[in-house]
Amino acid sequence: MTTSNEPKTDYLIASDFDKTLSFNDSGSVLCDILGIPDFEEKVNGLASTCLVHQGAELAYLLRHDPAFRCVRREHLIEAGKEVRLKNNVNRLAEMFSEKDRFPGARFPFYVISSGAADVVRSALEGIVPPNRVFGTEFLWNEDGEISSIQRVPAGYGKVAVLEELQSRLHISSDNTIYIGDGCSDFFVMQHVNSHDGHTIAVSGSKTIGRIAERTVLSDDALCVLVPILEDVLDWNPRQVRTFFATLGLSLQDWDKVQTDWVTFDELQNSSLAVGAALAGEACAG
Repeated sequence: MTTSNEPKTDYLIASDFDKTLSFNDSGSVLCDILGIPDFEEKVNGLASTCLVHQGAELAYLLRHDPAFRCVRREHLIEAGKEVRLKNNVNRLAEMFSEKDRFPGARFPFYVISSGAADVVRSALEGIVPPNRVFGTEFLWNEDGEISSIQRVPAGYGKVAVLEELQSRLHISSDNTIYIGDGCSDFFVMQHVNSHDGHTIAVSGSKTIGRIAERTVLSDDALCVLVPILEDVLDWNPRQVRTFFATLGLSLQDWDKVQTDWVTFDELQNSSLAVGAALAGEACAG
């Protein structure tokens, strides 16, 4: 434990929500509550047309699909209560909020999601302050229906929110850590990497795995501390294990695996292809 007089470096931690801090997709939860079928098909259809940024499909459906015209703010709040969070999200947020938890570092924690802000804030009530949650904001008419979309943090929209936070908190890009799970995090992870920040994927998606500096898979939200402690604070494995032991946790399974994603296709002209490959090797030698 450090003292408050020791100098500290601030690192901005921004995390996605759906399937990053939660097990299920908030859009699916909302549709289950309202009895709206074929949510996945609707999302996949929008994604295939590239009509909206990936991650913004639910926002589009809420505003334009007649099946969602019945949605009111109270439905979004109810859906948030039904979202199943990953284990220890509350402990993770609590540790990031403690000023003297980590030697020489502070980690202000924010959530940036393309999901409905009312859903995410409801799901994280009592865990993450509402002013630290950024999601899709709607305007509502007098009848309680969604009248327009004010802002959608999807695609480059997440980058815009991240830059606003960096400016507000006076934290440089290389001291920014972004945590995500899927295609909606593609642009923001590319942006963070290009500015010497740190990116962590929490899913086995090949798309995001190719971009993220580290991938860590677990049902426990505390798993993201492993790459943070190793890569940001330069702790060795013994220090990491000791830290979790102080939390009453044991790193029972910690497998570091490098994965090569390989796909083969049949060659149209195998003799020509082999000759070209051998010629390439000769040139390289």
